[in-house]
Amino acid sequence: MTTIRITAGPYRFEAVLEHEAAPKTAALFLKLLPYRERIIHVRWSGEGCWIPLGDRDFGLTFENATCYPAPGQFLFYPGGYSETELLLAYGSVNFASKLGQLAGNHFMTISKGAENLAALGKKTLWEGAQDILFEA
Repeated sequence: MTTIRITAGPYRFEAVLEHEAAPKTAALFLKLLPYRERIIHVRWSGEGCWIPLGDRDFGLTFENATCYPAPGQFLFYPGGYSETELLLAYGSVNFASKLGQLAGNHFMTISKGAENLAALGKKTLWEGAQDILFEA
């Protein structure tokens, strides 16, 4: 089990990679670490935050894909119908884009700090983009 430390805005979390359910996505994400970006609030999906990755092609296919991540679950959408992205659910999410329903690879789950997910989501919604750092 690989633990990832996440600092998002003023909050700290720990997450575990889903190696068994999404081995290719988890392995790819590990190669990106440390990864620093900004997280913004979703537009169509509900209570979630995302990191847009544009047209980057990481060579991933779908594995352990879902449209309805639970709070604390991270999805990696490998691109295709919409841009490549990472999504974090902090509440109820129905993953979608302006083109309609999407499914993303559930590759990581918050294991510590979940009590601050809603606060991060609301801060991102009302105050805008927040810095986020992922470290092994």
